[in-house]
Amino acid sequence: MNNHQGHVENSGKAEQSKLPDVVKDITIKAPIVKVWEAVSTAEGIGAWFMPNNFEPQVGFEFHVDAGPFGKSPCKVLEITPPNRLSFRWDKDWIITFELQETEEGTRFTLTHGGWLAEGVTAFNEKHDVVRDRMGKGWIGIVQKLAQYVEDQYGGTSSEV
Repeated sequence: MNNHQGHVENSGKAEQSKLPDVVKDITIKAPIVKVWEAVSTAEGIGAWFMPNNFEPQVGFEFHVDAGPFGKSPCKVLEITPPNRLSFRWDKDWIITFELQETEEGTRFTLTHGGWLAEGVTAFNEKHDVVRDRMGKGWIGIVQKLAQYVEDQYGGTSSEV
């Protein structure tokens, strides 16, 4: 079901060169099923990421409330409980959550892809600028996920 990897929307323009994905890893001291609940439900995602109307169904179109940038359209691309969830975010990006059970708890990997060297976001900012900003922002967001899960289920996280 990885047919979405490497896909660039074809808008009639020549394919642009890609920038590297943003990837963040953290080990969360909680069972995989508890982390999965936090990343695959509207309530869970809203607690650590953004308010949303997510439903765990491939093809489901939902929105995340991106504050000053408004409601961003999203579409669920893949769900493989309790290990993988992927969705398109706005017109440009693919967000993927991967979970792996470990002796320490659950390894959570977030990948934010779809960055193009000459790309411009829906809010008219260059991808390279937004990628750097969001790359830094994801650090705190992933830590917020770990804190949310661990506050409910115990344990402490460690970045990998």
